[in-house]
Amino acid sequence: MSNSEFMSVKAVSKGFGVVKALTDVTLDFRAGEILALVGENGAGKSTLMRIVEGAFAPDMGKIAVEGIEQSFAGPRDAHALGIRVIHQEPEIVPHLSVGENIFIGQQPRHLGFFLDRKTLNEKTARLLADFGMEHELSANQHCDGLGPAQRQMIEIMRAVHAGGRLIAFDEPTSSLTDEEARRLFAIIRRLREQGVAIVYISHRLNEIIELADRIAVLRDGQLVDVGPKEGATEASITRKMVGRDLKELFPAKNDELGDVVLSVDGMTTDHVSDITLNLRAGEVLGIGGLMGAGRSELAKGLFGFHRRTAGRVVLAGAALPPGDTAAAIQAGMGLAPEDRKEEALLLMQSILDNAVICIPDLVTRNGLFSKSRALGVISDIARRMAVKAPSLDTPVGRLSGGNQQKVVITRWLARQPKVLILDEPTRGIDVGAKSEIYALIRNLTKTGLGVIVISSEMPELIGLSDRILVMAEGRITAEFSGEAMTEENILRSAMPVSARGTPIHEGAL
Repeated sequence: MSNSEFMSVKAVSKGFGVVKALTDVTLDFRAGEILALVGENGAGKSTLMRIVEGAFAPDMGKIAVEGIEQSFAGPRDAHALGIRVIHQEPEIVPHLSVGENIFIGQQPRHLGFFLDRKTLNEKTARLLADFGMEHELSANQHCDGLGPAQRQMIEIMRAVHAGGRLIAFDEPTSSLTDEEARRLFAIIRRLREQGVAIVYISHRLNEIIELADRIAVLRDGQLVDVGPKEGATEASITRKMVGRDLKELFPAKNDELGDVVLSVDGMTTDHVSDITLNLRAGEVLGIGGLMGAGRSELAKGLFGFHRRTAGRVVLAGAALPPGDTAAAIQAGMGLAPEDRKEEALLLMQSILDNAVICIPDLVTRNGLFSKSRALGVISDIARRMAVKAPSLDTPVGRLSGGNQQKVVITRWLARQPKVLILDEPTRGIDVGAKSEIYALIRNLTKTGLGVIVISSEMPELIGLSDRILVMAEGRITAEFSGEAMTEENILRSAMPVSARGTPIHEGAL
């Protein structure tokens, strides 16, 4: 394993209009090393990677590969030198096969024209075996039905096959199960041993500490720190990222709770069985469990997306009919789903348009949309939510993940709900924005709102919740409160029945 410099950026700056995305950034990327790149949303990480892969040209500064200054006309030039960035959304052509995607642009051909499928399949099979994917993927398999981990693995194999010498991973575990993430880490470490320069970008600081050799911190477009991983803690990295001490990441919990606002007795759908729970006004009820345990399905059952086949759901004294989301909304329930971009937001539409979707009765006049009425309802809520945007006419797709989540919550607050369900409320959100979301959730409970939080992040689940219900195989298996809310207790209860009694590995959730 070598630690020689493979690539460097020197005094690089990049602006977009009046916005300065990067200012005078100097950083080297070394062969046989994992460099973690961290920073809040908007810190400049993506812009720097776009420059590294040739998608953007710097306004000022130099790029060098193996000591030779380079000027990329586009990503093709960077690819030719072995530089690849694997983005959070893998770039896969769905109607092509696994083999065609891996070898795209380099597919073996007869007479330089006809696809040599036999050779393609043989090369693909060897590559799949090398990455331990021969039982999950096949060369001729089409890619339109593949999951996030499989699509990501295709991109990694494409980069490695093409002679990748610097591979950057941008939030690679955001859609992966724990087992898929562990497999990815093993592959990244193997690439490091083979002398590949690795850049690893993640908001999950525990992953950074586990994987990185060096850590580089960007803040407001400037490189504020770079150094060895030794001695780094989540708290010390956070301090550098946000420029302040987040001593109280999780606000104090409420001392007194109100009456039961949501009562669920024996709820069963096609996805969950015999769900019984109570939620009190002012309470944060956490839902924990492994991927696939049925947490999101529980939320969709409560909200009426999944039709109930047995049991009762009573909200503020009113029994909700099965499979009726409109009735749930009318009774005072809101749901911020796990995938806000796909399931909650119209990214091309404005903040205002997104915020008023659930209150047509409040923003129309004589059956027609009234912008003045909409502004009258939403402006004050958006201000209290501290949505950071030039105006409420800003397209939601231009906002950071944290501000997008605030828009989803703003939508529900406009309906003055009694219960709000938040499924993975801080997924893809940086630590500074997480702090804001946590404070927001607690402030909402102080108004008497009951909140259900579903989270895969153990510190978040424990730090936010007054009580935690744990799920496994579509059922609630345990309830914890107070000092009993520990990672070990939660993880043991989250294991499928067949796996109970097996050793608990750190980081398994």
